[in-house]
Amino acid sequence: MKLKSVVKRSGNTVDYDRRKIFNAIAGANRDASTPRDELAPDDVERVTTSVESAISENESIGVEEIQDQVEKELMTHGFFDVAKQFILYREKHAQRRLAQKKLMDTYRDIFFANSVDVDLKRDNANINTDASMGIMLKLGAEGAKHFVDNYVLPEEYATADKEDWIHIHDKDFSLITLNCCQIDLLKLFHGGFSTGHGFLREPNSIRSYASLACIAIQSNQNDMFGGQSINAFDYAMAEGVRKSFKKIIKAEIRRACEFCEVTPAAEINFDVCTYSEGENPAAIKNLTEIVGSEKLAKKIYRQACLDVEEETHQAMEALIHNFNTLHSRAGAQVPFSSINYGMDTSPEGRLAIREVLNAIEAGLGNGETPIFPISVFQLKDGVNYNVGDPNYDLFRQACKVSAKRLFPNFVNLDAPYNLQYYKKGDYNSYIATMGCRTRVMANVNGPEESGSRGNFAFVTINLPKLALEAKGDLEEFFRLYDKYIKICHDYLLFRLKTIEEKHVYNFPFLMGQGVWMGSDKLKPTDKIKDVLKHASYSIGFCGLAECLVALIGKHHGQSAEAQELGLKIVKHLREKTDEYTKLERRNWTTFGTPAESTAGQFQRANRKKYGSIKGVTDRDYMTNSSHVPVYFPICAHDKIQIEAPYHALENAGHIAYIEMDGDPTKNISAFEAVVRAMHDADMGYFSINHPVDRDPVCGYTGIIANECPHCHRKEIERGIFHIDRLK
Repeated sequence: MKLKSVVKRSGNTVDYDRRKIFNAIAGANRDASTPRDELAPDDVERVTTSVESAISENESIGVEEIQDQVEKELMTHGFFDVAKQFILYREKHAQRRLAQKKLMDTYRDIFFANSVDVDLKRDNANINTDASMGIMLKLGAEGAKHFVDNYVLPEEYATADKEDWIHIHDKDFSLITLNCCQIDLLKLFHGGFSTGHGFLREPNSIRSYASLACIAIQSNQNDMFGGQSINAFDYAMAEGVRKSFKKIIKAEIRRACEFCEVTPAAEINFDVCTYSEGENPAAIKNLTEIVGSEKLAKKIYRQACLDVEEETHQAMEALIHNFNTLHSRAGAQVPFSSINYGMDTSPEGRLAIREVLNAIEAGLGNGETPIFPISVFQLKDGVNYNVGDPNYDLFRQACKVSAKRLFPNFVNLDAPYNLQYYKKGDYNSYIATMGCRTRVMANVNGPEESGSRGNFAFVTINLPKLALEAKGDLEEFFRLYDKYIKICHDYLLFRLKTIEEKHVYNFPFLMGQGVWMGSDKLKPTDKIKDVLKHASYSIGFCGLAECLVALIGKHHGQSAEAQELGLKIVKHLREKTDEYTKLERRNWTTFGTPAESTAGQFQRANRKKYGSIKGVTDRDYMTNSSHVPVYFPICAHDKIQIEAPYHALENAGHIAYIEMDGDPTKNISAFEAVVRAMHDADMGYFSINHPVDRDPVCGYTGIIANECPHCHRKEIERGIFHIDRLK
């Protein structure tokens, strides 16, 4: 026998070892379909001898040649089932090697690509993957995805994701944590909380409230993979304003009495001596009793109001700056933060709303538009929507700020599917969003509230691929649709099996500090399975417009027939998630998926398989969720009327965008009219996009006429638009 060595795939040479052939055949034998097909030990030995005999004339031979000979000898001896298992074994390991090569290529790109234009490095807008910690975060994410793909996911889910029938979002976190949460700050702040590195006392001023709001977002982000939202920002900040005012009025009285050399003659009655935007006769009367002079009392009160307004202004300005500079996850990521406000009609709440809008309008240090927090103004008839409503002036201010800064967006509490939860004065009954569009409210297992709850995870279906595969056959399309809806559903339950076994101590802030609903009743060693019943579980879709073109030649912006079919398609998914909710007592929801990266990934995959098809695969991105394509010429009114009905179906989240030409800051009434049109059409969540110029050197963003107002450069970038945010 000449055979002495074997050449591995890496090119390395090792000594020939007969036992490896025997073990490979024995392994395939163990995987045989039935005991009847299994080889006896003597058969395994006989096939091994035959393989060895066939290759023995070579001094050196490659691994692949040996494996080819194993297949041949198994079939020659009539062991077809074992041969099949051996072939499957080879294919599985070939795929795994290919995945490992892809991973190493990815690592190389992350390490050595010297450009921010690499797609891989741009798939999450709030991570700087050029920075050292960003590179480490990305390396870990890609390694985790590789592990999940090759060692965790059952074949059915892995294949559906790999072949782009579906997209499993945040796959790298599949074994670690859940998606997002809406933080009830008042619940968290009362009594204080711990970040894991020390206990923070309950805040006692508006500055502390604003500062700890940022810390809460940052800390919770470290326990989750998605965004963090404050569902009632104005109500929380109002409490901070009240505490600051009490301190300030005490200090003003003390200074006045010391200066006038008088002794306070009464106690402060904080039931009447509160902050007011105008005259407060009850407060003046109380202060007069204390200092003995109405004139002095008025001066004290006016100064205290001015002081708390200035302190609130500074607190909100610091909050906006902090949200854009805080980092989580090893310093690599700015938390994806959102704040919802607009409903608190108290003087303190109104002050907080007004000053956070002022801070957003002012921008960052060089006048840049702040990316975070995603700012959401909650619209409600009787509160802020109409002239005469107590907060209408703040709605008007929100329009003015959004016309300049693209934020705030608007959520419509009057839409019937939102209004059904509304309870006057109960901020947790107000619909809030995660900013990107995620919506959580219905709950078959407990209180239907926006605070202290969030989404577990979501999966997205590639609708155009289903349509292209069905070749216009609607029956086949819906058969495929049902198949992948079920795969998405089953995958999420598979993911849940791992996460629900984790303990409170695995989520030291989210669960350990009682942020998540019901977690305040758990001990650190308790599993979190029971409280995950309050989460939403979402199945999303992408590319409805392209799907309709593939099925009937037109999208829903082009024909009534397409609109009817589009609504039928989304309604079908909603009916399925509602059915799952009823059968399983879990909050299943239908999602209009937001991620631009998924729209691009799906489009590239579809074009590669089906070629360039006009209106379907001929652009770089398919259209997100149920939007009318952005390139399609359509008036705002028609776009609103077409897209609005989908919002009622997409109970996991939705958004609508309307484009305005020119500088909307020149006509705030026109801007408000568009917001009102979207509200009155029962859209649930919406934003108005418009051109925004940017100075590429100093970073100033806004409408620039001839030169940058900050640094006076004349070379600018025009027409940067607000698009769907990632995650």
